[in-house]
Amino acid sequence: MLILALAYLGGVLTILSPCILPVLPFVFARADRPFRAHGLPMLAGMALSFAAIATLAAVGGGWVVTFNEYGRTAAIALLALFGLTLLFPALADRLSRPLVAWGERLAASPSNPSGASASWLSPLLLGVGTGLLWAPCAGPILGLILTGAALNGASVGTSLLLLAYTAGACTSLAAALLLGRRVFERMKGSLRTGERVRQVAGAAVLLGVGAIALGLDTGWLSRLSIGTTGTLEQALVDRLAPSPAQPTSAAIEPDSPMQKVAAQVPSPARSPRADGPLSALAGATGWINSPPLGADALRGKVVLIDFWTYSCINCLRTLPYLRAWAEKYKDAGLVVVGVHSPEFAFEKRRTNVEKAVGDLHIGFPVALDSDFAVWRAFGNQSWPAFYFIDAQGRVRHRTAGEGDYDQMERVIQRLLAEAGQTAVPSTLAAPEGEGTQAAPGATPPRSGETYLGYERASGFAAPGGIVPDRVTSYAPASPLRTNEWALGGDWKVQKEAAVLARPLGRIAYRFQARDLHLVLGPADDGQPVRFRVRIDGQPPGTDHGADTDAQGNGTIDAQKLYQLVRQRENGKPRLFEIEFLDAGAQAYAFTFG
Repeated sequence: MLILALAYLGGVLTILSPCILPVLPFVFARADRPFRAHGLPMLAGMALSFAAIATLAAVGGGWVVTFNEYGRTAAIALLALFGLTLLFPALADRLSRPLVAWGERLAASPSNPSGASASWLSPLLLGVGTGLLWAPCAGPILGLILTGAALNGASVGTSLLLLAYTAGACTSLAAALLLGRRVFERMKGSLRTGERVRQVAGAAVLLGVGAIALGLDTGWLSRLSIGTTGTLEQALVDRLAPSPAQPTSAAIEPDSPMQKVAAQVPSPARSPRADGPLSALAGATGWINSPPLGADALRGKVVLIDFWTYSCINCLRTLPYLRAWAEKYKDAGLVVVGVHSPEFAFEKRRTNVEKAVGDLHIGFPVALDSDFAVWRAFGNQSWPAFYFIDAQGRVRHRTAGEGDYDQMERVIQRLLAEAGQTAVPSTLAAPEGEGTQAAPGATPPRSGETYLGYERASGFAAPGGIVPDRVTSYAPASPLRTNEWALGGDWKVQKEAAVLARPLGRIAYRFQARDLHLVLGPADDGQPVRFRVRIDGQPPGTDHGADTDAQGNGTIDAQKLYQLVRQRENGKPRLFEIEFLDAGAQAYAFTFG
């Protein structure tokens, strides 16, 4: 019940998010109608359709994404027609005649002795359409629900949580609808005023349709929303369902807000082991740079646990600081332990992780967490995530995401001082990373992480959608809108990656960010794959990334993240194209910076 209440309250907060703005006109356009007969069916249709689509999308694979794209297109057309009927009463009268006649026949039928009309059908259909278009911001609460469904499979519990979330959103929308009805009643003092209000509502609906068609609801409005409601949702999570890994009575200071988190994966609400969080390291499947470490080996040490995975750009950008801290404070008693919890299947292979650790110049101990045992023992939820453990073995601070480096180093200094160390440096490290480890740009990217495997794919724009697990010839879509991508050539799209079946295949992506990275792998037999990059049809020149030259040429020789574009600044949207000259290329995910 507590989790259901949390989901409901998270939905209530959705109305504060800018990303919900495009659907508000659809709601307020019904403010002049009785709430029970029109507002309630519309909100019910919205809740049911969103909950159903969200559940299927989390567990159903690529076909659901394709189905929902068609559903969104149909809903856009339906609601655009609704907006036109508000602007032009004659059109509304003509379109309503068949429905009125059908309703009269229904009312007179023997199966409807009470004479109830079918007036609820129209608002119900509008609600279903609104639910197909509604893209609520994936804050901490909705993110936990959806990724929990993806990991644990479809269940009654998942559907109930989604229904609770949408019920919360509909509650706040209902309150706004009732308030809007009062305003409407005061404004329509005359027939002329009522027509004017209806026309304004029609124009607002068409603007909402246009905003959704342009992707504003899932684009910059969604990113803007994270800052407005994420803190409130996180406060609800901490208050009603506190994570056991949070600071307790021994805490130094409260958690810092999440900044740039690569991905979130929920796990059971489970605290670190009762005999101490460091005992959870016994769940590691192997170790690199060190023999197995546990509570006995680390007794009396200040320990920094870093959950990471080597294809994660957000994780890579924290490495310069982790290396600097490990070296700077090793004589004072700090031990940095990297817990490598893989996102992709290839990151479970020890040889791949060993190569990555060497290439990234990581000298501190790395625990292999291929079964996510350590992750679950800590109740962790994101890459990267940092847990600061004092000399008594207590979690004293945790941080998720990039940034807050000065604050994290101050925590290290204070814990070392508490442990009795007298020669703790008071200065702060300021390392400069290179290539994929360089700091992100000053302007946040407007393109987000995009997966190419059908299990989590989004933004695919080519006609016909993705065909799972079968070699298919794809024709490039043109033109692409920002944050859309397309394949060209013969590809087999698998759960995690798109695999090129024949040479000269292409991927195009219209992005807006300073840096563009792509997680790639060579052919299954290990043969390198040559590629060529173009930006707006031209070689990248000085905008080439660390893994390409000025002509855009590069080679895939390992399964890892490749930096393909590094611009001087985050400017206008640009068209990225990569052509693979050899077969076998494996493309997993785009990330930006």
